[in-house]
Amino acid sequence: MKNNDILQKIKNKFPDLSLEETPHGLVIPKTALLDVAGFLKIEMDFENCHCVTAVDRRDKLELIYLLYSTSHHFMLTLKTFVTLDDLTVETLSGLWRSADWLEREVYDLFGIKFQNHPDLRRIMNPDDWTDFPLRKNFTRADFIPRPQSTGLKGPNS
Repeated sequence: MKNNDILQKIKNKFPDLSLEETPHGLVIPKTALLDVAGFLKIEMDFENCHCVTAVDRRDKLELIYLLYSTSHHFMLTLKTFVTLDDLTVETLSGLWRSADWLEREVYDLFGIKFQNHPDLRRIMNPDDWTDFPLRKNFTRADFIPRPQSTGLKGPNS
């Protein structure tokens, strides 16, 4: 199984959906995330949600799910983008129980709100925090940034 095989099956199932194939996965609109993920789990045997993470792209957040099918021995990276003015997306915790805590971690560190999540609350940071530490715009008076490395060359090279 390859990404383009999966992409073709998704296109056949959702002909009006705008999809993008990348060397490392599929990019789908966030409005289709729950439907496509359900299709991948039920009809294509992606029974394991291995990881949920995000990347701050400054103008938007990239939400990434790593899904695994043991029957096909295949890992799929499923991506969607969340705009900074609408940090909501539908939860996938109803499909994969493992997504429950993984989505909570993404909420805690990036601020993406997973709609219909059974227990969306902070998992690592204090409950009263309003900051999201893995966002590029994160600043706090009590935050001490890590020193920047000059690499192997040293400061005077």
